[in-house]
Amino acid sequence: MGQRPPSLQLPSLTDTQQLVSLDDFSGKVIYLDFWASWCGPCRVSLPALNRIYAELQSQGLIVVAVNVDAETEDAQAFLARYPVDYEVLLDPEGNSPADFEILGMPTAFYIDRNGVVRGVHTGFRKNDEQKVRATLMELLNE
Repeated sequence: MGQRPPSLQLPSLTDTQQLVSLDDFSGKVIYLDFWASWCGPCRVSLPALNRIYAELQSQGLIVVAVNVDAETEDAQAFLARYPVDYEVLLDPEGNSPADFEILGMPTAFYIDRNGVVRGVHTGFRKNDEQKVRATLMELLNE
């Protein structure tokens, strides 16, 4: 924490020819979420993040979800059941979790408008939605 995150440039799920970088969102508050279709808590986190994103995107919130499934079809099937309106990136080689030193799914990083990691959220339970929203609102209000 207190440092810039590792570099990240991955293809978008909606257009695999388009590479998306965290630098594309400079000046925004970013919730960078790593997830997988086999992750049970992700069934709770993705819909919760979609609600938070719908509420706070007009204030400058960006949610970027990095899927680490080896097969893109697994991510697509998951998102058919739990659709989201925010950016989903693909990392089928699974390199980014190592770069970010992720130990479990889901793991998310709170990144402020200056591109500095201000916190990490590991796992997700139903009551975490309020805590995540409150932390993001603090960063948005800075």
